[in-house]
Amino acid sequence: MNNIYHLSPAALAQHYALTPKASNYFYNDLRSNSIFNQLTVYLKEYNILTIFDKVYPPLLKHIPDAPLVLYAVGDVTLLHQTPSLSVVGTRHPSIEGKNKTKWMLEELIELGWIIISGMAAGIDSHAHYLSLNNNGKTIAVLGGGFKHIYPRHNIPLFNDITKRGLVLSEYPPHLPPQRYHFPERNRIISGLSFGTLVIEAKERSGTLITVDQALEQGREVFAVPGSPFIPQTEGCHKMIQEGAMLVKSPQDIIEEWYEHGHNLSNLQSTNPQSKFSHL
Repeated sequence: MNNIYHLSPAALAQHYALTPKASNYFYNDLRSNSIFNQLTVYLKEYNILTIFDKVYPPLLKHIPDAPLVLYAVGDVTLLHQTPSLSVVGTRHPSIEGKNKTKWMLEELIELGWIIISGMAAGIDSHAHYLSLNNNGKTIAVLGGGFKHIYPRHNIPLFNDITKRGLVLSEYPPHLPPQRYHFPERNRIISGLSFGTLVIEAKERSGTLITVDQALEQGREVFAVPGSPFIPQTEGCHKMIQEGAMLVKSPQDIIEEWYEHGHNLSNLQSTNPQSKFSHL
């Protein structure tokens, strides 16, 4: 293959299954002196993974609109370890929700599963803490750059994950989070694992955006039921009615992994152009 700097936008789109818009952005960025100088600075502090690198997560490479670049701090080898599970939920969990998170995840963590979430307040943070406190491995995907941690009270959690897990963002370290970043971020959370587990979510919760992303990516969706008197369970109950898999114990997820999850490893040898040629 020709040197990437010699490829036209059309050739970039053809070789790497990029949209015309993405290939034009990439073509221009490759020739930007300011971006080159900024990357030189970032490389001293962070790992920068492109979709063309071997270390780039194979599962993520095969989703629609895969991020071209990921900034990383921590153990990048986690990107190639399986099994992994994305865990999402409300920012305002009930006491039952926290107990359900512990019940569903502790056994998986003990078995070596990688727990992936968005380091938001609530269920996300609780999932990360459970993993760290049980000597497990976790990946956090942020909606902004590393120099603008949100929420700010999670700065200690961010520092802990960088030392004992992995933090990712598709946004440059200097870029603060924007409202629209979080729906974009969600496709990475779901795309990094074979399935997404929803612990608690209100009926109109932003958590359901991650569920939509997982379904679009052809990944499994699991929902934990709860008391009908708690509003945080309404979203999960609706998901189950619409076809999400009801899970009442970690064993349900483990069995689903052995039945279907292993098949995702075949994606590493497939061509993303052929898989998404209809998009």
